[in-house]
Amino acid sequence: MGNIVIILFMYVDICIAIGCYFYFLRVKKKIGLQLGMNISMVMGGMAGLLSGILLILQFPFHFTLITVISTIIGGITGGLFGLLFNYQIFVMGATNAMVIGLMSPMIGTVLEMPSVYVWFIQAVFILSLLTIIIAIKRS
Repeated sequence: MGNIVIILFMYVDICIAIGCYFYFLRVKKKIGLQLGMNISMVMGGMAGLLSGILLILQFPFHFTLITVISTIIGGITGGLFGLLFNYQIFVMGATNAMVIGLMSPMIGTVLEMPSVYVWFIQAVFILSLLTIIIAIKRS
């Protein structure tokens, strides 16, 4: 998988996360606590997972640094989305995302077909966002 494709995926994921944050901020009055918990866990977990896998594919011999960075990215993202709702959701989103951020570089190092897996994880991310947006519209 080319370096430019990995960088492009990272850029698109960051833009999607920022856009979702401002959308959820705008409609947070419609969102219940359970849906807010799911939002925090999905966004933080996917941020930790995607950052860990994409960074370890970009820099394969910097395992410790990538693990720390993906854990921080996941924890901050899960925490920020959790703070939209309350402090219990903040704690749950941040801790879930940190655990996923710790594990994601391990997944990235053992991939036999990284391009297939990256496309699959991107599709799961988009489908989970569509599911959340549909749930918000229905609530």
